[in-house]
Amino acid sequence: MAKDLSPEEVLKSLEQGKVAPFYLFYGPDGFRLEKVVDRIKDKLIPESARALNLETLYGDEVSPSEVIDRARSLPFLAQKRLIILRRTENYTARDLGLFLPYLENPSESTCLLFLSAKTDFKKTFYGKMRTLGRAVHFEAVREGQALSWMKRLAREMDLRIDGQACAYLHQLVGNDLQDMAAELEKLKTRYGNDPVGQDEVKSLVIHSRAYNIFELMNMISLKNASESLRTLNRFLEEEDGRRAPLQVLGMLNRQLRLLWRAREITAKGGRSKEIAKKLGLMPFSAGKFARQSKLWSGEELERGIRLLHQADGLIKSGSRPKPVLESLIISLCG
Repeated sequence: MAKDLSPEEVLKSLEQGKVAPFYLFYGPDGFRLEKVVDRIKDKLIPESARALNLETLYGDEVSPSEVIDRARSLPFLAQKRLIILRRTENYTARDLGLFLPYLENPSESTCLLFLSAKTDFKKTFYGKMRTLGRAVHFEAVREGQALSWMKRLAREMDLRIDGQACAYLHQLVGNDLQDMAAELEKLKTRYGNDPVGQDEVKSLVIHSRAYNIFELMNMISLKNASESLRTLNRFLEEEDGRRAPLQVLGMLNRQLRLLWRAREITAKGGRSKEIAKKLGLMPFSAGKFARQSKLWSGEELERGIRLLHQADGLIKSGSRPKPVLESLIISLCG
């Protein structure tokens, strides 16, 4: 069975002038996914030809037959057509099956991107994509990769930020590439071509949501319930009401797991230097996690992960996020 492609493999082929007639893009890292879509768009279709050769369609608005008809249309005053089909997951299994003949005999002058928020590779369509080697998995950025991604984003923006400042900002915003990009853009807007160090990062983010969520994680790690609730309320008031609760859960999941790992390392006699190396943290952060992990037992952290998953399920099933998060924090802080 063919393995999934990585986004980097697609971009490498694109730079070599090679693009497949179709791909399936899926996975949790929506930020990188959109960046690759934009890169394909820029590379494949000149700005002057996009009105006639670039289409964005939606799975809950157009039938498979209509998508296929458009994909088989010839490009006009360009070498390629690009069709971006969003919300592929909204098609039924039967509808998806209608694409199978096209996958066997696609139009070579069209690149058709299937974007899917949910994938079930037991279904014939998704399985076929993987068998043909056209499934591209956008994995969530892992802890050890986040800092290098932040530095890459900074280079793309021509932001002159040093390594220590990058590491400090990473500790504030976590591994979410969209959050990283938002904070880097703020720094670029404020400082332009001037060099950016740790002091500049501190002055910009101390009143931002990045600082607030960092402060929230810190207060929870210290088991300070009252300050945690106060910071949570401030963060929720300042943020998008739909996205903010899930961001809190995502950061809290990371925080508890880092505390767990730090506790394991210190229990075996490890020091901050070893924590920094194994967890990919800056020394000042490693020392903080070493101290905070002593406030938690293994049973408390294990219970915390369970409570976190329960809260995630409640919010996603329609419960009001604020009471769920407040109850979770009170339970964690004990």
